[in-house]
Amino acid sequence: MKYAVDERGYYGNFGGAYIPEMLYPAVEELRQQYLNIIYDPSFQEEFNNLLRDYVGRPTPLYLAKRLSEKFGAKIYLKREDLAHTGAHKINNTIGQILLAKRMGKTRIIAETGAGQHGVATATVCALVGLECVVYMGKIDTERQKPNVSRMQLLGATVVPVTSGSQTLKDATNEAIRDWISNPVDTHYIIGSVVGPHPYPDMVARFQAIISEEIKAQLLEKEGTDKPDYVVACVGGGSNAAGAYYHFLDEEEVNLIAVEAAGHGIDTGFSAATSVLGTLGIIHGSKTLLMQTEDGQIVEPHSISAGLDYPGIGPLHAHLIESGRAKVYSVTDDEAMEALVMCSRMEGIIPAIESSHALYALNKMELKPTDVVVLNLSGRGDKDLATIINYLDNIDVPHGK
Repeated sequence: MKYAVDERGYYGNFGGAYIPEMLYPAVEELRQQYLNIIYDPSFQEEFNNLLRDYVGRPTPLYLAKRLSEKFGAKIYLKREDLAHTGAHKINNTIGQILLAKRMGKTRIIAETGAGQHGVATATVCALVGLECVVYMGKIDTERQKPNVSRMQLLGATVVPVTSGSQTLKDATNEAIRDWISNPVDTHYIIGSVVGPHPYPDMVARFQAIISEEIKAQLLEKEGTDKPDYVVACVGGGSNAAGAYYHFLDEEEVNLIAVEAAGHGIDTGFSAATSVLGTLGIIHGSKTLLMQTEDGQIVEPHSISAGLDYPGIGPLHAHLIESGRAKVYSVTDDEAMEALVMCSRMEGIIPAIESSHALYALNKMELKPTDVVVLNLSGRGDKDLATIINYLDNIDVPHGK
């Protein structure tokens, strides 16, 4: 595959494993074993059975008729919001928990921003009976309280992180510190296509089930397995990596990445990494990163906790740099406008993350013959407090 990771863990100029020496044995153990384990027939059977019977896959590919009328094209929503726990994150945590068990690990750690990855990790730890510790920025624990409660109910220990901006970047820092202290018995389930190799590749492979299903479902509905566009929001980028995976080398399929512009790209309150980022190293990977001239990380801003990250996965950095993917930047206000639109036109309340992708439909020049698949990566239950607070502040009548 032209866009696949190379043997050194790079996608073009991006990737690699930039890690403390104390973590090298744990990461190297994972690198040497992950492909043999996950493509073992017994692993694949267990993984696929759980995706079907526990997660509820395949998730539907839904033709959104009212949105299609509005935008003048066929708009299909890939309903990852209907997966168990309410988002795509569970696909990866199922895969990684099975991998951790086969590697003899007895303790699981994770980082989370929006809380969906934390919930998905706590869920699979409960499923197999392993200890679970989730690091979450203190600000995110406050704006995602329902997910904190869900994690605790599932038996996880949630550790609020008070350093830095108290968001996803800082939660990841703390999780890495924990792993350095407990490298032998602990597996770190990273929730996105970020971190040192082999994580970006491994997470993308577990999420590839999304595009595998899209191809089969589209063939049934449209007589072709190739849409004209695949649209997904990108923070770290796991839902996008999954939606793109089986289309990466099919150049006739346009890949659309939608990032969070926050208050606006040039306001100083943004997470538009493709525009504002330069080459740097974050959390073990060389990628595009929002940073000052002397390499200090610039704090990102997004109304969506899951897109509030100063970097982007190395696969996406490569797709953007090479021109394979086109990027749109969507502001907080635009995302919330799309969220209300989808709720009232389709009866589906999307996550704020996914709402960024929905708004991008306004920016695309679509033709009536175009088939667009938009990955609806999660549902909006977790965001209700943020949504209601936002609507109250801009005086939008809730019931109109």
